[in-house]
Amino acid sequence: MTETSAPVADDLSFEAALAELEDIVGKLESGRAPLEDSLRLYERGSALKAHCEKRLKEAQLRVEKIVVGASGAAEGAEPARFDG
Repeated sequence: MTETSAPVADDLSFEAALAELEDIVGKLESGRAPLEDSLRLYERGSALKAHCEKRLKEAQLRVEKIVVGASGAAEGAEPARFDG
């Protein structure tokens, strides 16, 4: 199972990483994988989780940079607020 221990490519999309992570979680939750395979899956899952968190942080920073004024033009940057 060498693919599970491979490093996460920087160009892997958030959606692809999340889908792979969900697949790994399903395999681990089933309890059917041998111990060594489970450890490799866990390591890969941990790397994918970190990759997803990095991608989300990058997206948040991009949102924080965009502030649109009443005229519809970008006027500056403010921290993003996601509380509604």
